[in-house]
Amino acid sequence: MTNGTLLVLWSARLALVLYAGSLAAWLIGKPQSARLAWTSGFCVYLLHVAAAFQFRHHWSHAAAYQETARQTAELFGVRWGGGLYFNYGFTAVWVLAVIWIWRSPEAFRRQRWIVVAVHSFMAFMFFNAAVVFVAGWVRWVGLIIGISLGVLWWRTRKKGTCGSFHTLQQ
Repeated sequence: MTNGTLLVLWSARLALVLYAGSLAAWLIGKPQSARLAWTSGFCVYLLHVAAAFQFRHHWSHAAAYQETARQTAELFGVRWGGGLYFNYGFTAVWVLAVIWIWRSPEAFRRQRWIVVAVHSFMAFMFFNAAVVFVAGWVRWVGLIIGISLGVLWWRTRKKGTCGSFHTLQQ
């Protein structure tokens, strides 16, 4: 395995761990830690995107689209590369959320429907990246992380800390 391939794989894995850590921190009422993990996860994710385009797609949107179509056909029998646009949207949503939680955490907190939409979309994308489109031990780790976050959410929702999922007080 080349260094480029290792960078693509491990940057994605680390971004997932930081994303999950940020959600866990929000759920247990540690907004500053959550914000730092959220931002760090985004930075590592950007490294992943750059590495994937450099080492796998050679900075070609068409090549990335074809690879997305190949993977989708392999799993679902339909050759469709449109999932790549979801990845672009994912990047845009995450960068906007990072900016928003640093510039105006109170405004972000007040917009509950936006917070729910952002986290729902991001969880869907991470689930696909960490469970659906991978195999082996990475899939199991993705499932364990997802289940663990679900249990944590379930346990904190009645204690009132679940509100800290979107509470980003200074």
